[in-house]
Amino acid sequence: MILAAWLLSLPFRLLAALGLRRTVILACLFVLAVTAYGVADDPGVLEPPAWATPARKPATSCRPKPTRAAVADVPRSYLRLYCKAGAHYRIPWPMLAAIGKVESDHGRVRLPGVRSGSNWAGACGPMQIGCVPGSRAGNAWASYGHGRPHDPAQAIPAAARYLVDHGARRNLDQAIHAYNHSWTYVAKVEQVAGRYAAQGGGRR
Repeated sequence: MILAAWLLSLPFRLLAALGLRRTVILACLFVLAVTAYGVADDPGVLEPPAWATPARKPATSCRPKPTRAAVADVPRSYLRLYCKAGAHYRIPWPMLAAIGKVESDHGRVRLPGVRSGSNWAGACGPMQIGCVPGSRAGNAWASYGHGRPHDPAQAIPAAARYLVDHGARRNLDQAIHAYNHSWTYVAKVEQVAGRYAAQGGGRR
C-alpha cells in the first residue's frame, strides 16, 4: 500500500521539481480524477457493491400454479420438491405429484417399503421405485437414485430422472407407463395431475 502511494506520487514530485506550483498540480489532479471517473462509469466499470443488490432467490413457485386442492392435499415439503424437480428436469410437476399421490399418498401411507425396507415387489420409498436386484420391480434406483430411496428429497428427483430417461419430454404417457406397466395406472395418474394443476394444466 505504501509502495503504491509512493509510485503514484512520483509524477507529481517530478512536476514540482520542474517548478510548477502546488495549485496547478492540484488542478491537474482534479481533472485527472474527474476524467478517470467518467471513463470508468461510462462502460459500467463501476458497479455498486455486491451487498447493495439483493441476490435473486431461486424460483420455488410451481408453474402452472397448483389449485387449492393440490395445496390442501400435498404436504408443503413434498410440493416444494415436486416443483423443484419438475423445473430442473423440465417435466410437469403435477405428474410427479400425482405419481407420489398414487404410490404412497406423498409418503403418508403406512405400507411396507414406503418408509423403510421394500414391498413384496421390491419397490421402495414414497415414489415406490424398484430398489431390489432381481425383484419384480427391478433395481431402477441403482441407475437413477442417490442416497436413500425412502428420503423424498432423493426419491422425487430419481423418479423425475427415470421419467426423462423413458421419454417424458416426448411422450409423457409412455414414460408413466414405463414407470408402472398399466394403462389404468396412467389414467389414474393423469386424473390426479389434472386436479393438482391450475385449470387442468400440466397434462400432455
